Amino acid sequence: MREKIKEILSQMTLEEKAGLCSGADFWSTKGIDRLGVPSVMMTDGPHGLRKQREGADHLGLHDSVPATCFPSAAGLASSWNRDLIWRVGEALGEECQAENVAVLLGPGANIKRSPLCGRNFEYFSEDPYLSSEMAAHHIKGVQSKGVGTSLKHFAANNQEHRRMSVDAIVDERTLREIYLASFEGAVKQGQPWSVMSSYNRINGTYASENDWLLNKVLRDEWGFEGFVVSDWGAVNERVDALRAGLELEMPASAGIGDAKIVAAVKSGELAEEVLDRAVERMLMFALQAEEKNQKGPKADLAAHHRLAREAARESMVLLRNQNAILPLAKQGTVAVLGEFAKKPRYQGGGSSHVNPTQLDEALAEMSKTAAGVHFLYAPGYELDRDETNDALIREACELATRADVVVLFAGLPDRYESEGYDRTHLAIPASQQALIEAVSAVQNRLIVVLSNGAPVEMPWLDKTQAVLEGYLGGQAFGGAVADLLFGDANPSGKLAETFPAKLSDTPAYLNFPGEGDKVEYREGLFVGYRHYDATEREPLFPFGFGLSYTWFAYSHLATDKTSLTDRDTARVSLQVQNMGTRAGQEIVQLYVRAMNSSVIRPQKELKGFQKIHLEPGETKTVTFTLDKRAFAYYDVDLHDWFVESGNYEVLLGRSSRDIELGTVLEVQGTRRKTIVFHRNSTVGDLLENARTAGKVKEYMDAFGLGDVLGDNPEMMLAMMKYMPLRAMIGFGQGKYTEEMLVRDLQQLNELANAEGE
Repeated sequence: MREKIKEILSQMTLEEKAGLCSGADFWSTKGIDRLGVPSVMMTDGPHGLRKQREGADHLGLHDSVPATCFPSAAGLASSWNRDLIWRVGEALGEECQAENVAVLLGPGANIKRSPLCGRNFEYFSEDPYLSSEMAAHHIKGVQSKGVGTSLKHFAANNQEHRRMSVDAIVDERTLREIYLASFEGAVKQGQPWSVMSSYNRINGTYASENDWLLNKVLRDEWGFEGFVVSDWGAVNERVDALRAGLELEMPASAGIGDAKIVAAVKSGELAEEVLDRAVERMLMFALQAEEKNQKGPKADLAAHHRLAREAARESMVLLRNQNAILPLAKQGTVAVLGEFAKKPRYQGGGSSHVNPTQLDEALAEMSKTAAGVHFLYAPGYELDRDETNDALIREACELATRADVVVLFAGLPDRYESEGYDRTHLAIPASQQALIEAVSAVQNRLIVVLSNGAPVEMPWLDKTQAVLEGYLGGQAFGGAVADLLFGDANPSGKLAETFPAKLSDTPAYLNFPGEGDKVEYREGLFVGYRHYDATEREPLFPFGFGLSYTWFAYSHLATDKTSLTDRDTARVSLQVQNMGTRAGQEIVQLYVRAMNSSVIRPQKELKGFQKIHLEPGETKTVTFTLDKRAFAYYDVDLHDWFVESGNYEVLLGRSSRDIELGTVLEVQGTRRKTIVFHRNSTVGDLLENARTAGKVKEYMDAFGLGDVLGDNPEMMLAMMKYMPLRAMIGFGQGKYTEEMLVRDLQQLNELANAEGE
C-alpha cells in the first residue's frame, strides 16, 4: 500500500494535498475522485454510534440513526472487565460497519481530576492504569471489526469550563505519571487509527499545535502510527498545527485552513515535506478504511441489546446493603418511587448522545422479572424541577406505608451534567433529597437506585438500607437493575473513582476550574485516591469499592522471587475463594508502594487488577506480572522512567482502602543517575550518599568540631544538615578556601559517580 500512496502523492497538486488535511463537511474527509481516494465518514459516540441522518440538523444532535446505547465510560470502567469492554467494542464496530462509518470518535481517556467536570460520564477513571487498560480494550474491540477509533481528548482536557481556551498548567512529572499515562497504555497496546487533540492549551501551547505532545511524545516515544485529528473546532493556527503533527482539521473550514497551508508552502514558511508526510498518513487512513469497509453488513441489534444489559449489570456498584436487604424476594409488595423509574436517565448530554434501538424502563422490567410481586408506583418528584412538590411526596409516603419495601430511583437530571459546562456542586436535586427524607421516616426498608454520571454527596445515606449506583447504564439500564435487585445476577462492579464525603475534600477543590483562562494543577500527582491516602481523609466510598451478595477470602500470597532488577519481571500470585452460597465475580486489585523514596510519591498506586468468576466454594489462583513501570517514577532530569533501588510493598485487596495481603520485593535499579555536587549542595546531601558521607566527619575534624559531634551528634548534624558547602569558607575563618572547595567538589563528584561499589 505504501507504494500506491507514493504514486498517488506524486500526482497530487499542492491544493489537493492541503485539501486532504481538512474535512469535506461536518463528518467526512475529502476524497479525490480522479486519483481513487475515497471520502470516509467519522462519527461520535464512545458508548454508541451517533450518525446523523441525511438532511438532519447541522450537528446531528437530534436526529441520529438508531444504535445500541451501551453504558457510558464511567459505568463501563466500574466493571473492571477487559473482556467485556472488548466485546462492547466489537458490537460498536459491527454497527459502524452497518452504517458505513470508518471511525468512531472515542474512547475518552481523560483523567477525572475533579468530580465536577461535566463530561466525567464519558471518561473512565481517576487512575491512569485502569483508564488506559479500559481504553486499550475498547480500541481493540472496535478495530477488530475493521473500524477505526479516535482516542480523545489528548491531553489534559479535564474540565468543560472555558475548555476551548483554558491553559492547563501542569508540571511534567504529573503530566507523565497521571494525565499522559492514561493515554500511553492505550496507544501502545491498541494503536488507534487516530488520536484527537483537545481544545485546551497545555503550559501555554494549544494541544493542537503542540510539537512536544504530538510529535515527540505521541509519535517518537510511544510509536503512534495513525493520524491526529482536531477536536471539532479546536485548531488555533492551521499552519502551526500541521507543523506540530496535526494532520486533519475538523470540521470543514470552508477552505480557509487549506488556503493558509498553500500560502505557507509557497512562501517557504512551511516545508512541503511536512505537508507530504501529513498527506501520506491521511492517504493511508482513507485507503485502509476503504479496504476494510464491509459494505453495510447487518448488525444483530437484539444480541447487542442483550450485551448492553450484561454490560449494565457489571457496571453497577452496590454501595450499601444493610441487613442483607438485597436481593429482594420475588413476592410481597414493593413501592417503586421516583420519575427515573419510568423516565430513565441512561446516558450523558452533548455530542455522545445516542438514539437507542430500544429503551428498557426500570418499573416495567421489574414487573417482568418478579411477576409475583405487587408493584405500587408514584413519581415522588418532577424531573424538570428542583423544587419540592409536597403533594407528590405525600402520595409517595402513603404508598411506602403500604409496601414491604421501597425502591426509590434518584440521581442527576440531564441538565445537571453535560458536555460544555461543569457542575458547581455534588448534590442531587432538593426535591429528591426531600423525598428520601420523608419516605425514610415512614418506611425504614428503603433502597435507593442512582442514575448519575459522576459522584454525588449522600447526606441521606444513613436513611437507607441499600444503595445501588447505576451510573448511566445505557438502553438496558432498567433490565439490569431488575436483574440485580431480585438476585438474577450478583453485583460485581467496583468504583473506578473515589466518592468524596463533601466537595471540599476533593483534590482540586481550591484550583478548579481556575481563574480566567488559566487553571493550575497544584495538587500534582495527588489525584483521586492518591490524595485521600496522603491527606488521611475518609472518603464516602473509596476507589475500587463495591459489594457483592457473596464474599471472598484471599490467601496464599506468593512471589516467584523476593529480589529483582528493574530489567526483570516478578510474578505475584494469590488464591481467592468464594465463601458464600451464590456465584459471583471478584475484582482483585494490586497496588505498589515505594517504602523509602528520595522523591515525593503516592502512598500506593494501582498496578494490576483481574476480575474472576467463582462458583460457591470455588477457589482460583490469580497471577500478576510486574515489570519496571510498576516501580518507576518519571524523572524529569533524565526525561525517562526511573527505578530507585530499594524495597517496594506489593499490596493485594478489595479496594484502595481494603488491603488483605502484602509482601515486600527488593528492587535494584540498573540505571544510575549522575550525581552533581556544587557549591550550594548541603552537608545533608553528602550524608545521604554512602560514598560521600565520610567526608562530613573530615570537615568536622578540620573545623575542630569532632569532639562536639561526638558529644551530641544528632543535634550538631541537625544544625548543619542544610548548610551549603560554600558556607564552610566563611565559618572556616581561613582554614577553608574557595580553591579547597573547587578541589573537594571535583573529588566528591568523582567519588559519588565512580563505577562499582
